[in-house]
Amino acid sequence: MSVQQHKKEAPRKVNCKVITVSDTRTKETDKSGSLIIKMLEENDHSIHDYDIVTDDYEVIKEAVKKGCLDKEIDVVLLNGGTGIAKRDVTVEVVQSLLEKELTGFGEIFRILSYLEDIGSAAILSRAIAGVSYGTAIFSMPGSSGAVKLAMEKLIIPEISHVVREIRKDSK
Repeated sequence: MSVQQHKKEAPRKVNCKVITVSDTRTKETDKSGSLIIKMLEENDHSIHDYDIVTDDYEVIKEAVKKGCLDKEIDVVLLNGGTGIAKRDVTVEVVQSLLEKELTGFGEIFRILSYLEDIGSAAILSRAIAGVSYGTAIFSMPGSSGAVKLAMEKLIIPEISHVVREIRKDSK
Protein backbone atom coordinates (compact mmCIF):
# COMPACT_ATOMS: atom_id res chain seq x y z
CA MET A 1 0.00 0.00 0.00
CA SER A 2 1.36 3.44 -0.91
CA VAL A 3 1.96 6.37 1.41
CA GLN A 4 -0.81 8.22 -0.43
CA GLN A 5 -3.25 5.37 0.31
CA HIS A 6 -2.20 5.36 3.98
CA LYS A 7 -2.87 9.10 4.18
CA LYS A 8 -6.29 8.67 2.56
CA GLU A 9 -7.17 6.16 5.29
CA ALA A 10 -5.82 8.35 8.09
CA PRO A 11 -8.20 10.09 10.49
CA ARG A 12 -9.06 13.66 9.45
CA LYS A 13 -9.00 14.85 13.05
CA VAL A 14 -6.79 13.77 15.95
CA ASN A 15 -7.02 14.72 19.62
CA CYS A 16 -3.91 16.33 21.05
CA LYS A 17 -2.29 17.29 24.30
CA VAL A 18 0.16 20.20 24.21
CA ILE A 19 2.84 20.48 26.89
CA THR A 20 5.18 23.45 27.22
CA VAL A 21 8.24 22.80 29.36
CA SER A 22 9.40 26.04 30.97
CA ASP A 23 10.24 27.52 34.34
CA THR A 24 9.10 30.99 33.26
CA ARG A 25 6.23 30.80 30.78
CA THR A 26 2.57 31.18 31.61
CA LYS A 27 -0.42 30.52 29.36
CA GLU A 28 -0.45 34.26 28.62
CA THR A 29 3.25 34.35 27.60
CA ASP A 30 3.56 30.93 25.97
CA LYS A 31 4.00 31.91 22.31
CA SER A 32 5.22 28.46 21.24
CA GLY A 33 2.45 26.50 22.95
CA SER A 34 -0.10 28.93 21.50
CA LEU A 35 1.44 28.50 18.05
CA ILE A 36 1.17 24.70 18.29
CA ILE A 37 -2.48 24.98 19.32
CA LYS A 38 -3.25 27.48 16.55
CA MET A 39 -1.61 25.33 13.86
CA LEU A 40 -3.37 22.18 15.05
CA GLU A 41 -6.75 23.90 15.11
CA GLU A 42 -6.17 25.45 11.67
CA ASN A 43 -5.73 21.90 10.41
CA ASP A 44 -8.94 20.65 12.08
CA HIS A 45 -7.29 18.79 14.95
CA SER A 46 -8.57 19.24 18.50
CA ILE A 47 -6.82 20.22 21.70
CA HIS A 48 -7.89 17.88 24.46
CA ASP A 49 -5.43 19.20 27.06
CA TYR A 50 -2.78 21.90 27.47
CA ASP A 51 -0.22 22.14 30.28
CA ILE A 52 2.81 24.17 31.18
CA VAL A 53 5.23 22.23 33.37
CA THR A 54 8.58 23.06 34.93
CA ASP A 55 11.93 21.73 33.71
CA ASP A 56 11.80 18.84 36.17
CA TYR A 57 12.25 15.22 35.05
CA GLU A 58 9.46 13.71 37.16
CA VAL A 59 7.00 16.54 36.47
CA ILE A 60 7.55 16.26 32.70
CA LYS A 61 7.31 12.47 32.85
CA GLU A 62 4.03 12.59 34.76
CA ALA A 63 2.49 15.07 32.29
CA VAL A 64 3.55 13.04 29.24
CA LYS A 65 2.50 9.73 30.75
CA LYS A 66 -0.88 11.17 31.77
CA GLY A 67 -1.44 12.26 28.17
CA CYS A 68 -0.38 8.89 26.78
CA LEU A 69 -2.65 6.96 29.12
CA ASP A 70 -5.69 9.13 28.33
CA LYS A 71 -7.63 7.15 25.73
CA GLU A 72 -9.05 10.39 24.31
CA ILE A 73 -5.57 11.64 23.31
CA ASP A 74 -3.90 10.47 20.09
CA VAL A 75 -0.83 12.73 20.12
CA VAL A 76 1.24 14.50 22.80
CA LEU A 77 3.23 17.48 21.54
CA LEU A 78 5.94 19.01 23.72
CA ASN A 79 8.01 22.12 23.28
CA GLY A 80 10.89 23.30 25.42
CA GLY A 81 13.53 21.73 27.61
CA THR A 82 15.40 20.24 24.67
CA GLY A 83 18.68 22.15 24.88
CA ILE A 84 21.96 20.97 26.31
CA ALA A 85 21.89 22.78 29.65
CA LYS A 86 21.76 20.61 32.76
CA ARG A 87 18.06 21.35 33.37
CA ASP A 88 17.07 20.46 29.79
CA VAL A 89 15.73 16.93 30.29
CA THR A 90 12.68 16.72 28.04
CA VAL A 91 14.43 14.49 25.49
CA GLU A 92 15.65 12.12 28.22
CA VAL A 93 12.12 11.90 29.65
CA VAL A 94 10.59 11.14 26.27
CA GLN A 95 13.32 8.59 25.47
CA SER A 96 12.58 6.78 28.74
CA LEU A 97 8.91 6.39 27.76
CA LEU A 98 9.23 5.41 24.11
CA GLU A 99 8.41 1.93 22.90
CA LYS A 100 9.33 2.95 19.34
CA GLU A 101 11.37 5.97 18.28
CA LEU A 102 10.78 7.83 15.02
CA THR A 103 14.45 8.69 14.50
CA GLY A 104 13.72 10.45 11.23
CA PHE A 105 11.87 13.24 13.06
CA GLY A 106 14.94 14.52 14.89
CA GLU A 107 17.24 13.88 11.96
CA ILE A 108 15.10 15.76 9.44
CA PHE A 109 14.29 18.52 11.92
CA ARG A 110 18.02 19.22 12.35
CA ILE A 111 18.62 19.16 8.59
CA LEU A 112 15.77 21.62 8.02
CA SER A 113 17.00 23.80 10.89
CA TYR A 114 20.48 23.83 9.37
CA LEU A 115 19.28 24.63 5.86
CA GLU A 116 16.45 27.04 6.60
CA ASP A 117 17.23 28.79 9.81
CA ILE A 118 20.15 28.42 12.17
CA GLY A 119 23.06 26.93 10.25
CA SER A 120 25.66 25.01 12.22
CA ALA A 121 23.92 25.75 15.54
CA ALA A 122 21.52 22.96 14.48
CA ILE A 123 23.93 20.49 16.11
CA LEU A 124 22.69 21.76 19.48
CA SER A 125 19.07 21.17 18.53
CA ARG A 126 17.43 18.14 20.09
CA ALA A 127 14.08 16.87 18.86
CA ILE A 128 12.57 13.43 19.32
CA ALA A 129 9.39 11.59 18.39
CA GLY A 130 7.97 8.13 18.85
CA VAL A 131 5.21 6.01 20.31
CA SER A 132 4.37 5.29 23.94
CA TYR A 133 1.28 3.48 25.24
CA GLY A 134 -0.22 3.64 21.74
CA THR A 135 0.13 7.43 21.61
CA ALA A 136 2.35 9.47 19.30
CA ILE A 137 4.77 11.88 20.96
CA PHE A 138 6.55 14.78 19.28
CA SER A 139 9.06 16.83 21.26
CA MET A 140 10.55 19.96 19.73
CA PRO A 141 12.60 22.93 20.91
CA GLY A 142 10.72 25.76 22.57
CA SER A 143 11.50 28.66 20.26
CA SER A 144 8.58 29.74 18.11
CA GLY A 145 10.80 29.44 15.01
CA ALA A 146 11.59 25.82 15.83
CA VAL A 147 7.94 25.08 16.58
CA LYS A 148 6.80 26.66 13.31
CA LEU A 149 9.39 24.66 11.36
CA ALA A 150 8.56 21.33 13.04
CA MET A 151 4.81 21.82 12.81
CA GLU A 152 4.75 23.12 9.23
CA LYS A 153 7.27 20.79 7.63
CA LEU A 154 6.97 17.57 9.63
CA ILE A 155 4.18 17.23 12.18
CA ILE A 156 1.12 18.67 10.43
CA PRO A 157 1.84 16.81 7.16
CA GLU A 158 2.23 13.46 8.99
CA ILE A 159 0.25 13.63 12.24
CA SER A 160 -2.82 11.82 10.91
CA HIS A 161 -0.69 9.26 9.07
CA VAL A 162 1.24 8.50 12.27
CA VAL A 163 -2.02 8.02 14.19
CA ARG A 164 -3.34 5.73 11.43
CA GLU A 165 -0.24 3.56 11.66
CA ILE A 166 -0.50 3.30 15.44
CA ARG A 167 -4.23 2.50 15.36
CA LYS A 168 -3.98 -0.22 12.70
CA ASP A 169 -2.28 -2.48 15.24
CA SER A 170 -5.14 -2.16 17.70
CA LYS A 171 -7.92 -3.30 15.33
